[in-house]
This record gives sequence, structure tokens and C-alpha cells, in this order.
Amino acid sequence: MRSNRAALRAGVSLAAALPMVAGALALGIPAAHAADAPARDTLAGTKPAWATAQADKGATADSAQVSARVYLAGRDAQGLAALAKSVSDPDSASYGAYLSAQQAQARFGATPAQVAAVQAWLTKAGLQVTGTTQHYVSVSGDVASAERAFGTQLHNYTKSGHTYRAPAKAASVPATLNDAVLTVTGLDNAPHRADAKDQLPAPSTVFKNAGPFSSYYGSKIASTLPDAYGSKIPYAVQGYTGKQLRAAYGAGKYTGKGVRIAITDAFASPTIAFDAQTYAKAHGDAKWKTGQLTQVLPKTYTHTSKDECDAAGWYGEETLDVEAVHAVAPDANVTYVGGASCNDDDLLDALNKVVDNHLADIVSNSWAGLEDQQTPDLAAAYDQTFQFGAVEGIGFYFSSGDDGDEVVSSGTKQVESPANSAWVTAVGGTSLAVGKGDKYLWETGWGTQKATLSADGKSWTGFPGAFTSGAGGGTSKTVAEPFYQKGVVPDALAKANSAAGNRVLPDIAAIADPNTGFKVGQTQTFPDGSQQYSEYRIGGTSLAAPVIAAVQALAQQARGGKAIGFANPQIYARYGTKAYHDVTDNPTGKGLAVARLDFVNGYDATGGITTSVRSLGKDSSLSAVKGYDDVTGVGSPAKGYVESYKKK
Repeated sequence: MRSNRAALRAGVSLAAALPMVAGALALGIPAAHAADAPARDTLAGTKPAWATAQADKGATADSAQVSARVYLAGRDAQGLAALAKSVSDPDSASYGAYLSAQQAQARFGATPAQVAAVQAWLTKAGLQVTGTTQHYVSVSGDVASAERAFGTQLHNYTKSGHTYRAPAKAASVPATLNDAVLTVTGLDNAPHRADAKDQLPAPSTVFKNAGPFSSYYGSKIASTLPDAYGSKIPYAVQGYTGKQLRAAYGAGKYTGKGVRIAITDAFASPTIAFDAQTYAKAHGDAKWKTGQLTQVLPKTYTHTSKDECDAAGWYGEETLDVEAVHAVAPDANVTYVGGASCNDDDLLDALNKVVDNHLADIVSNSWAGLEDQQTPDLAAAYDQTFQFGAVEGIGFYFSSGDDGDEVVSSGTKQVESPANSAWVTAVGGTSLAVGKGDKYLWETGWGTQKATLSADGKSWTGFPGAFTSGAGGGTSKTVAEPFYQKGVVPDALAKANSAAGNRVLPDIAAIADPNTGFKVGQTQTFPDGSQQYSEYRIGGTSLAAPVIAAVQALAQQARGGKAIGFANPQIYARYGTKAYHDVTDNPTGKGLAVARLDFVNGYDATGGITTSVRSLGKDSSLSAVKGYDDVTGVGSPAKGYVESYKKK
């Protein structure tokens, strides 16, 4: 998009009127002495909010080193956003008229002339170009060169007890680049990392669940334990299997045949092929066919240590995602795309591999970070990727988070990103009750309170106890309300942070509560040092995201294989119909809870066992109510959901 410099010089600001991705483009704000110096375009959002005068510790040394990425705006950012909307909206004449990856790049990607101009400018400033892709130009060099290139000083600032570098004012680029630059990342060196969104143990040491268990909800009652909410309660399920989940979410005869699903995470499990095949055999899932599971991995990995990204901690994430997708959509082809680290730039690379090569129509992503830690420059880069995906017919599904409103974990009520993007489907979480004969009984919004058994075994201490975890959701502070939420999301939620309205999360939901969770199989390290395959129950919106991605594969098969693409307009178009279970926190009219036993050391009884009661439907300050809510969105897929995509 070309910026309107004449309007800006006349004192009219365009930033408030532009969509977020355009707002991060070079907006042509002239320097104070524009008549005497070459005009420059400001890159909005490149100075982080934490770089305040109070936190300023002075200039960064000129000789300090900087590594940055200059993301390319392409030739028509506004047109890209407009087409992404029209091809995704069932009410649009362009609905479903997707482009190929090559067509999208030819129409909206950066031109060779733009790339050459950006490279020449960076080199002239004294920076070394270290890599060029169709999305960005990466550079390295000293602080003095970076300051010269981006028209800002770099200072050191204190943040959360640490000192980080950041621009003292927003970065800018020469106006002669003709809006070729979308944004720049890396000028600030605070961590920009994602966390796996699940309730996972570290796979470096074996984790096992302690029994007794229910095989389905309510099959085994804790008759010797105290009552909760006026009655005896069941033991937690041992872990649902694909057969139970398929029944709960209306899979019917559909298996995802002919549909491609991609999964992105950081790193890659070295035992995924063995674990996935062993798990499928153990639980009656279809055997993985040759070539059905493939991996696209980087040549090298970085930030692997436990105090950085903890690479081993991501192995279980991939295992959960792959096994959950296959359990619900056993005939779908699955491509795992691993990031070189958990840093945003590397995860963006993984997403762009999917888009640039159209590796799949559906992409499951079980990772995120806090919204107040996501800078506008990164938000713009993510949105550009999601919009390119949308015009190709690719839909992205992101976990909404596992800490409810985030107050306990961060001290601030907020949502997570990139799930907050208006261009992705944010997946919330539920507690799921599947009864005898795989019958769907009910769901609540996932939110857990925990109380432990008293010393005399006659009561629950401090019942119902403290909040431990729950589905992420709420109202964004940075993303405007998207068109598809208007008329569905209540104003009390949409306008919670501004009168103009903001994006509310999630959009849809599925099983996430680890107390009504999914059984997963993974090779882990046992206390004697041996590596063995074992199984355990797991949960988190890290489970909900691949389950919904798999359900979408079933729906795509039902509509004859035609890509659903960015699904939110279709998801909201079905609001209030029999396509969804309208999930509430109190589906039975009384309090709900399960009893759970846990090994103190995580794997056997030698260190003792704790007994607790886990109350369901208690998600921080968030509530699952009738209609749309910020725990479960429009609800979870019902029997009519997959069928609703069937071509008449």
C-alpha cells in the first residue's frame, strides 16, 4: 500500500483508519526537518511499549551487534487483505476463488526491484545482508550501522529485572523505498518466544497417571472419598481415545480422506514415527500408511537449552498433535513442520513454509505467547502470512491458552497471540463427558479448581480450592473487531476495552481439560535411564486445536474435498444452529467434579500419592454461558457440524 504523504503533511493521521496490517506499513511521517533531510517513512510499532523513559539506561554501545529481519510489504498489502476477506466470506461473489501459492506471490509479493532497493539501502548503511527470502531480508552488523539504517538510536532498557536493547523511537526507512518495507524485527532483543499450550510433563523424565480411573465418564465412582456438591463423584477418565472423540464431535463416516493437515511446533521428536504407529495400533486407530506422515525440518536448531526453548519439552507437543489429529481424522495426510526454535521468527518461517509450498489446507498450531508481549511489528508479519494463506485457501487454528484470563500467570487480564489475530481461528477448551457406548453427555467450559484430601480423609481441604488452569479467552486490547464477529459476539465482550469494539477469543472449542483428557503415547526416559514407550492422559488447548483441525478435515471431505480456507466466516455463519453444542459451565444443573490421584514424583508411588477433587467449569473470571462466550466461542462441534458442509 502506498502511504498518503500529502495528507500526513497536512496533519491528517491515517493510522486509526487502517487495518492492523496496513497500520504497520510505512506511513510516511516526515522528519522534523523534512525540508533539509531526505524524507523517511516511520515503521509504526517498532518501539516496544516497555521502552519507557523511566526504564532507559542509556545508549547501547556502537560496537554491539544486531541481527534483524526487514520484512517486505509486497506490492499491494491492502489488496491482499481485501482478497483474503472476500475469498473467505460465504456472502462474497469471490468466495472460494483461491489462488495458487505462485499466483499469490506473483500478485502480492515483493517485486525484484523492491528487494534490490531494500538490499542496497541496508548495505549502504553498513549492514551485511545475511539472507533473502520472498518474505524478508535478514541483516547483521553493529549498532551504529543499524541506527544509521533505521533512523533511531538504540538504548538499553530494564524490563522484568533484565536489561534489553530497543529503539528509542520508532524505526523508519527512506521514503525512496516506495513502501517496500512492512516492518523490521530484531532491533529490540527481548525474548520473543512462544510456549507450547498444553498441560504436558517434560518428556525427559517419564510421566504416568495414578489410578483408579474411569474408562468413560462416570464409569467408576469414588465411593470411599468425600462428597462434592452433595454427591459422590467419579474418578477422572484414564484418557479418551479417538473412537470416543469421533463420536462426541459427530465424525460419522468421514475420515479426512484426501485432506492435508499441517502441524507446526518448535523442534521435532526423534521418536514420532514409532510413537504414532504404536499408539494407533494400541487404540484401534487406522495404521499409518507409507508417506501419510511426513516432516519438514530445518537444517539446524537453536536455543535448545532448558533455560531457553527447552527443545525436549516440545517433543510431547508434536506427539500429542500428531496422535490427536490421526485419532479423529485417520485418513488425513499429516505434515509436521518444525521451527528451528521457539522464537517468533523461526515459527514464522515454519508457517511460511506451509504457505509458500501450500503443504496443507488446514494448519494446527498449539503454541502462543501473551498479547502484551507481542509487539506490533511481529503482529504485522504474522498477519501477512495468514492473509497469504487465506487467499490460497489455507486455514490456521491456534490454541487460545491454558491460563484462563491470564491474571494468575501474568498479573494482567489479557488474551494470547497469534490466536488474537483476526485472520486465524482461536480454539478454546472444554471439559468433556463421554458416557457408556461413546455417548456424548455434556461439556462445560474448561476451568479447574483443585482441593486436596484432608489428613483424616473425611473432607476436601478448602473446597472447592484454587484455580489451577482453564481455557484462554477474553477481549483483545490491540486487534479491532472483525466483521464475522459482529452481530454474534455480545457488546459487553466486544466493547470491553474500547467503544469501537475489539476481537474476542475464542471462536470455537473442543476438549482440553486434562481431567477429562486424551490418552497419548510417547517414548520417555525412565528412572533407570532407559527409553521406553508409555502412555498418559493429557489436556490443554494444545489438544483442542488439533482436534478442531481434524474435525475441519472431516468437514472438508464432506464438501467434496474443496478447501474450507480461513474458516471463521463459516464458523460464525452457523452460530445458533444444531451444528454446535452450546457449552455452558453448568450443563447438569449442579456442581461437577472428578476425583484424581497423582504420583508425587510423577511416575510411581515410591514418593507418595496425592488425592484431590477437581471442580469443572470454573475458569478464572471467564464464564461459559448460553450463546457466544469467551471460554468456548460459538460452542463445540455437534453431530450436525461436519454434515453441514456437505454439498447439497
